[in-house]
Amino acid sequence: MRKHLQWFSPIISANWLLATSITVIVAGGPGTALAYRPFDGTDADVAEPNKVEMEFQPAGALREGSERSLVAPAAVVNIGFAERWEAVFEGRGLVPLSPPGPYEIADAGMFLKHVLREGSLQEKSGLSIATEFGVLLPGINADKGVGASLAGIASQRWDWGTVHFNGAVALTRDQHADAFAGVIIEGPRDWKVRPVAEFFYEEEFGQFRTVSGLVGMIWQVREDLSFDVGIRHALTNGHSVDEIRAGMTLGFPLRMTKLSGS
Repeated sequence: MRKHLQWFSPIISANWLLATSITVIVAGGPGTALAYRPFDGTDADVAEPNKVEMEFQPAGALREGSERSLVAPAAVVNIGFAERWEAVFEGRGLVPLSPPGPYEIADAGMFLKHVLREGSLQEKSGLSIATEFGVLLPGINADKGVGASLAGIASQRWDWGTVHFNGAVALTRDQHADAFAGVIIEGPRDWKVRPVAEFFYEEEFGQFRTVSGLVGMIWQVREDLSFDVGIRHALTNGHSVDEIRAGMTLGFPLRMTKLSGS
């Protein structure tokens, strides 16, 4: 599933950032789909048919023990292609700072997400329930091998806020079994800026165990545009992991150009 990295902020040229952004979008994304910023988990909803939701983090800071990395950039593309279905492509670039190392494209993957039951997230009653499954792809200078993951998501929205429950199992790229369980809590949806939090437990059996907490906020500018920030602290095999995340989510129509003869 997810690899845990960390911190800081050199300045990257606009041309380099654009090029790496395009590369990451094509390559795919994090181990388990990171389909809802700024969280590791996701919600039980999908993009509408013929609509794209682009989640983008231009730069983030990551620290694991004495190792520091710049996440630059991280991107997730969600494409609604049928009722209650979306395709997810995601990935992130990593710049190791201490110790220095080559640029990496990590956490690559392709997923399908399907809403099994429409509920409160779809303006109906009761739980919204979804599943997400897909392939974990090899990266560049990272994440060798191919794996797979399967997740179940349940979401419920009330006047006071929204809760999303996530559970996932995976076969990692190095062929280890992995399990993930998490919960996301959001403030009221009608607040322009709402507080958010996430807690999760992950175990790659025989390799590592992670307990993680994140606090942050989402600024909902309009229905198809939001900005987010989150601060995450975790313990992986007893070692401290700290991360700063900040990005945006933008929705827009998927326009298909028809070719016709003269």
